Amino acid sequence: MSGKISDEVLKSRRKVLAGGVAMLGAPWVARFANAQAAVDIGPYQAAKVNWRQAEGEKLTVAVIPAGYFDALINEAPTFQALTGVEVRFEKVPPGQIRQKAILDLSSKTGTYATHAADPMYYDLYASNKWCDPIDGMLGDARLTDAAWFRNDDIIPAWRGANTVAGKPYGVPFDGETTVQIYRKDLYAAKGLKPAETLDDLVKNSAAIHDPNNRVWGGAMRGFAGAGQNMYIYPSIFRAFGGDWFKSGQLVLNSPEGVAALEWYVNLLTKYSPPAVRNWNWPDLADAFSQGTLGLYVDSNTSASVLNNPEKSKVIGKIGYARWPRGPSGKRVTSIWNWGFPVNAALSEKAKRATWLFITWATSAETQARTSFRSKGIKRLGINRLPQLRSQEFAAMVKDYGDNYLQATTESMANDADVQWRPRMPQWPAVGETMATAIQAALVGQKKPKEALDEAQGRVAQILKG
Repeated sequence: MSGKISDEVLKSRRKVLAGGVAMLGAPWVARFANAQAAVDIGPYQAAKVNWRQAEGEKLTVAVIPAGYFDALINEAPTFQALTGVEVRFEKVPPGQIRQKAILDLSSKTGTYATHAADPMYYDLYASNKWCDPIDGMLGDARLTDAAWFRNDDIIPAWRGANTVAGKPYGVPFDGETTVQIYRKDLYAAKGLKPAETLDDLVKNSAAIHDPNNRVWGGAMRGFAGAGQNMYIYPSIFRAFGGDWFKSGQLVLNSPEGVAALEWYVNLLTKYSPPAVRNWNWPDLADAFSQGTLGLYVDSNTSASVLNNPEKSKVIGKIGYARWPRGPSGKRVTSIWNWGFPVNAALSEKAKRATWLFITWATSAETQARTSFRSKGIKRLGINRLPQLRSQEFAAMVKDYGDNYLQATTESMANDADVQWRPRMPQWPAVGETMATAIQAALVGQKKPKEALDEAQGRVAQILKG
């Protein structure tokens, strides 16, 4: 391989035609559809790498059905024109993609060159050597032009979440942070300010709670799942000063854990709609959009739903703020991102092609093209702080609500905690066990301490193998 751009590439026109490929028949599979669409590869050719070094390879990439991945799929003809590598995207629902990825990786079939990876699964991948660490590819001048790619611009905590034992295993493509989302008009009527502490959040919820007029004071995800109630509880736990591990052992029923779960149960019991215990983020966004929630805490990317003029009744009435501080004095947000790893079962040439795809997809240029420079879908979860702080991004989100940009960028830069959830190879089973315990407490089947004590016993058995 050569680190220089070939003469053929240098002589190629910056505007090329990407041949279209017909849509496949399966409902969750998509390919390039823009036949004869003009694409601009010029900005990518500024990178001092040979983009054609894996020409002729064919890759399958698994993603979830989501607008941010649709935006990437729309740009994929550019990658094919740039590299000569064909990419097929398979859309797999969120509830299945983790299982399908594990099946492919563990069987070493190499079906998926890369996939939208849950950061909590990298410990499992690394312990089984199912995915390659990517530090070597990041440091290989033949594969990565460090000055062009600017890996350090990617949100540090997201990179940290995709790292195991000091080695990176995936590059973040899209992600989010957790923020307070509240009704400005209801707050103004009561003379309230966004909560600075968890106690303040409860007080604000109580002040605006008016179920007789179909306005509930506060809500969070309650649905059982490692990415549902275990998306919310860890932030509360860490804000209460909880540590997942003591003397190297996972501890779920610590005093901080019990206090955090008691706080969570109290908020949802007193100030949330009864059905919230089975709600995920779309349910919360829909309820807020319809005016029946005065406050909730969830992903900053919900803003695109809340500002949809076809569905939302609260446009112009929305405010945002960072996660409140807990008793520990810390604000702790989620650290979610969908990243792309490299399947260890691939041939060396296929690995190079996969890495070129990953660096193309996560580069500043593609992030911009799928967000503030897009003429179609405009992603909010871009991976680079300089772009989040850019005038172009600010212009895109200027009408999303008060303090949206500041709350989002400050949260991503300052509130993300790499130890947000217990990072361990056994996470899939541990996360589901914890989610079940939390759900039992939220619905009143068990007291918080009882639920966590039982979870502790079950997890001990899981860790024994």
